[in-house]
Amino acid sequence: MELDYKQIGRRIARRRKFLGLKQAEVEERADIGFKYLSVIERGFSIPSTEVIMRLAVALETTPDEFLVGSTRRENERWRDVADSLRALNNRQLALVSSFIEWVGQQEIP
Repeated sequence: MELDYKQIGRRIARRRKFLGLKQAEVEERADIGFKYLSVIERGFSIPSTEVIMRLAVALETTPDEFLVGSTRRENERWRDVADSLRALNNRQLALVSSFIEWVGQQEIP
């Protein structure tokens, strides 16, 4: 899969505008250089993984929104579930994984 950096930049810009933020505000939140966001948004610079992660945090989303155009922002309960999973051992995680697979197969209106 090849990444389209112009599309990534457009997604970042769209999210920033949705939140009503200026480029300078996001640069400050993400601790990136002055005017760097502008070149990322226009697809002229390829941001590192670290910068993508910082921008996701600054723009209150996940990196997948920028990279592939999808997000789970509609229902953020998954974060609570993910946090709960951190304390489980391998056997418990295997059980949870089986349960999640089963739930995914159910037709729930």
